[in-house]
Amino acid sequence: MSVYEPVVIYSAEETDSFRKNIKANIMAFHNEKPNLLLDYPVVYIHAWKTTNDLYDVYIGESNDIVDRTISHWNDHADSKKWQSKMHDSTIYVIGHKLFNKSLTLDIENKLIQYISSMGDYSIHQVHNGRGNPQKKYYTHDYFIPLFNDIWKSLREKNKQLFFPLDEIENLSLFKASPMHTLTPSQMEFQQKIVNRVQKAINENKQGQLIFIQGEAGTGKTVLTSHTFYDLFNMKLESGEKVHACLLVNHTEQKNLYSTMARTLNFKDENNEYVVYKPSSFIRKNFKYKIDVSFVDEAHLLLTQGDRNYSGKNQLEDIINKSRVTVVMFDENQILTAQQYWEAQILEKFKALAKKQGNFFELTDQLRIKASNQTIEWIDSFTKEKLLKQIPFDKDYEIKIFDSPKSLHEAIKERSFKQESKLSRLIATFDWSYSDTKKPQKGIYWSVEIGDWSLPWNRELRKDKSVQKNDSKAWHEQEHTINEVGSTYTIQGFDLAYAGVILGPSITYRNGKITIDPTKSANNRAVQKRTLSDNSKKSFGEILIQHELRVLMTRGVKGLYIYACDEELRNALKVRYEESQKELENCVPFKYTVPKIQPLEAADIKAKLKT
Repeated sequence: MSVYEPVVIYSAEETDSFRKNIKANIMAFHNEKPNLLLDYPVVYIHAWKTTNDLYDVYIGESNDIVDRTISHWNDHADSKKWQSKMHDSTIYVIGHKLFNKSLTLDIENKLIQYISSMGDYSIHQVHNGRGNPQKKYYTHDYFIPLFNDIWKSLREKNKQLFFPLDEIENLSLFKASPMHTLTPSQMEFQQKIVNRVQKAINENKQGQLIFIQGEAGTGKTVLTSHTFYDLFNMKLESGEKVHACLLVNHTEQKNLYSTMARTLNFKDENNEYVVYKPSSFIRKNFKYKIDVSFVDEAHLLLTQGDRNYSGKNQLEDIINKSRVTVVMFDENQILTAQQYWEAQILEKFKALAKKQGNFFELTDQLRIKASNQTIEWIDSFTKEKLLKQIPFDKDYEIKIFDSPKSLHEAIKERSFKQESKLSRLIATFDWSYSDTKKPQKGIYWSVEIGDWSLPWNRELRKDKSVQKNDSKAWHEQEHTINEVGSTYTIQGFDLAYAGVILGPSITYRNGKITIDPTKSANNRAVQKRTLSDNSKKSFGEILIQHELRVLMTRGVKGLYIYACDEELRNALKVRYEESQKELENCVPFKYTVPKIQPLEAADIKAKLKT
């Protein structure tokens, strides 16, 4: 494999000499016959420093790297802007004897996926769109090991630009990336959404609703980002672009999508990024018609007035402002009284989507890498309030702790390992917190259990010695390993291992999990709600149950639990010990290792090195 790295100085007068120089340099760098960089297809990366020490990049593939490099200078649609950005850039040219058109297209697409996911860590903007991922082809088996070798070589050239792959794969921006390959059901829904939007625009329709229902971890965010990306970059038959907006009511998710918008250049014709909070979107006077509005975490939309919203139902207002509205909805993640949906109102919107043939449901669990028995145990605990025997799972670890201190130590230990770096403590909202008032005692609003305490999320920011970055998600900032997160910072995100503190509001009585809203400090969940018939009712118990489910479905690899309620803690330990005894009594069985077939991973790696 060859990775060639010249610094490229462009100027309009020097293109001929540049052509000669780059050829001469490549031949001097790689003088084998045939020359992998001149005679074979290649993949290339242009990279140049911009603001805040971040990189802009352009990634491509070509059968003629010299002509392609020159054409970026001369033939780009916005050549003056391109030339100014490309001045003093570095170009990485990647060649391999196995490269053919399909393989270079796959390498290009995967480079775009990984590089665009580094966001505020090293990337300011990626200037090209999605690559063209391929299906099966002759050298397809070499794709992944070859990509890994390419990335390793690129890291040797520039560690600031190219992060370790496993670090990138842990980033929230990578997990929400529109570059992921969709599952068959996601692909089906994505195509239906695109078709519905095109039809609504062509037939000048208004008020169309696409309702996608899915529980935590079923891939709603990836479907949103992927479909939004395709529609945002789509050209209609008229030559006009689709006017698309992305809405989310969750501050941490808004920050994530804003970084994605900047990295992938999601700007409208007024040069404004198209990511909004619903209230801001509803208030904004657009100079063009909104073709499609995507609402991720739509269960967090307000269904009554609030500080920043004077209407009655945000979803209705969004529908009235858009040709098509696409919502991702999970009733089990509604967290506050202002977001509570009365059954008849929610059914009205579902019925509208069903009438239009636009109601879909995602069912595959894509976050929790566990057996069906483990997922059923979490469902029983959080939905049915039943405490069943904790199953043994070789791929997913559930562990019960005697103290919050030992839980914190275990999560910290996990966070020291690269594969579980994003492990954090999270807790039910049973301890006071305010982002506008000072705590009555101490410096921080804290989770306090006996003589143990740890600051709530965003509290250590008060310490001037802490390096903070508001564009990064809460759990991706290093200092947050010594904080406790809540649903308001972790909803919609993944953790490697979730260390969940079940506060005093979650108890165990008469053989069942019970919820005591009087022990909660979440006033927005326990306060009474005025219904459409003007009656007032509290939904605290069900909203805290939703809070519990959000917290216990964050872990990809494991769930560590400490319960403040002694009866619950003891019952959890009993259920855990039952599974351990069963495991000890299992009779071991013999397993014969099958013979390895040709072209397994080890063979592929060996062939790549020759």
